[in-house]
Amino acid sequence: MDTYIRKATTEDAPIIASMAHALTDEIIDKTGARHFNVDIPTTTQLCRDLMEQGKYRVLLAVDRGTDTPIGFASLCESHALYAEGTFGIVQEFYVRPNCRSRKVGSALLEKVAEMAKSIGWKRLELCTPPLPEFEKTIYFLCW
Repeated sequence: MDTYIRKATTEDAPIIASMAHALTDEIIDKTGARHFNVDIPTTTQLCRDLMEQGKYRVLLAVDRGTDTPIGFASLCESHALYAEGTFGIVQEFYVRPNCRSRKVGSALLEKVAEMAKSIGWKRLELCTPPLPEFEKTIYFLCW
């Protein structure tokens, strides 16, 4: 699968909200606990608002053949003494199940790291889903 990674715009909010919903549904399905309540219209507006405020950055993985978004990573900025100042947090990271194991996630992570460096973040932290249900995810991220 030939993909490219691009910065999302507020116009992409509906597709980001849809993939965020798929991500949270997958977590709920695997854990059996209702951790989230993602309402797509509300989440779409929230995504737009946060992006407009510069509080939420999103990279989209896009299938080059169909120009369809197939994954995303969202980042926000934080500050801490232990991190020696400003750093980034990858809050959400998702690749559509039928596109996994095709290096889409690796390409997305590479661009996340490039973006972090260009912003000047000293480190990146990643929110991870619960274990043991998402053990494969953790192993992927430790490459």
